[in-house]
Amino acid sequence: MVSKDITAENVTETAAEIEGPRVGVRHLQSIFIFLGLSVVYMQRTNLSVAIVAMMDRNSTNPDFPEYDWSEQTKSLVLSSYFWGYFFMQIPGGQLTHRFGGKVMFLISVGIGGFLTIFMPFGAQLGDWQVMCALRFLQGLCQAAVYPSGQIILARWAPPAERGLLVTLCFSGLQFGTVTIMSISGILATSQYGWPSIFYISGGCGIIWSLMWLLWGADSPRQSKLITPKERNYIESALEAVPKGENSATSAKLPTPWLSIFTSVPFWTLTITHCAYNWSYWILLTQIPSYIKNVFDKDIQSNALLSALPYTANLVLGLCFCALGQVLLSKKVLSTNASRKIFNTIGMWIPMAATIPLAFVDGNSADLAVILLTLSVGINSAVLIGFYVNYIELSPNFTATLVGISSFGSTSMSMIGPLVVGVIVTDTTNPNQWRIIFYTMVFSYF
Repeated sequence: MVSKDITAENVTETAAEIEGPRVGVRHLQSIFIFLGLSVVYMQRTNLSVAIVAMMDRNSTNPDFPEYDWSEQTKSLVLSSYFWGYFFMQIPGGQLTHRFGGKVMFLISVGIGGFLTIFMPFGAQLGDWQVMCALRFLQGLCQAAVYPSGQIILARWAPPAERGLLVTLCFSGLQFGTVTIMSISGILATSQYGWPSIFYISGGCGIIWSLMWLLWGADSPRQSKLITPKERNYIESALEAVPKGENSATSAKLPTPWLSIFTSVPFWTLTITHCAYNWSYWILLTQIPSYIKNVFDKDIQSNALLSALPYTANLVLGLCFCALGQVLLSKKVLSTNASRKIFNTIGMWIPMAATIPLAFVDGNSADLAVILLTLSVGINSAVLIGFYVNYIELSPNFTATLVGISSFGSTSMSMIGPLVVGVIVTDTTNPNQWRIIFYTMVFSYF
């Protein structure tokens, strides 16, 4: 059932006392999840830069089609992924519990890869309407990726290593974002044009799926690669969790819907997740358009500058993780205090950086990029804040909790780009962007 205490502090010390191999298959599984999430975010965010090239032939290879879409149409295309993603959140969590994290992760990345490869053809066949349909289907397929990753980690990560492994895995989100944004400008101006952005990110998904099919596993007991010593270490560590709170060692239990919907810690997580998604996805979908139109940057410079904030997010996320592990191991902070402090850092410092960003004019590109980098970079502290809490709140029903919470938070991801399309009718006007930044300040607070 859902724990009344949001932390795993009562089990961390017990798990730490159990000896096990420092490096093992649990780390291999974490690397696979890292790469899988990287590929998912390559597929999810490739359109942010690609759409700039698709709408401006003069800035890229002129041999490929250009689409004369309005800002409202562009916002529809950018948000269409989240329409499908939104409707499958709760079903995605339930399907993950039924069929296992490995299968659902495979479906998310593999089918998403095929749909991504087909997108350039879809745009030529049916313009923005087919693009929206393909992105909608992609969102449906990938709705289970978070629940899948969380439930696999709940079965593979000993409590003492949970913060480290969760941060390692979810830093894949930023790695995928940085990778596709960094290379998109080069690909768009190459002889293969903007369609190659979709071919590369889709192809990576298919390659990853083949490797995951061969070497991925739902749990240590189902892995063909793990040694008996490491399996015993993980299972013994998880058995130290109070009975009924560990999905790896407990029998399947009926979902405690009443306990979930009356859990104050769970609703706190959900509200935090919603606030985080509003700002995160507005920036991720709109930074390339903001930099191009307000500061008049070419596609290659735009792609590199757009990637810089997420490079900082990736690096600082790992730094925050290391710092958090040290503070916990030396007992400077309790688990509960650590989660709250890092989550506050990850929301309030970005808020402070976004306030002056709202007043940057079109002649201060460097200042805007610095503030964006500071905001997005420090935001990574939430990876060892609310992101870890889902597993700690109820390992048995992690996928269900993530599914319900993501149902609400994804609505923010879906609405955000649409709001930008309504408010920012002149993308070269900093005053209209200022309103968007004000909404982000409110969400961070």
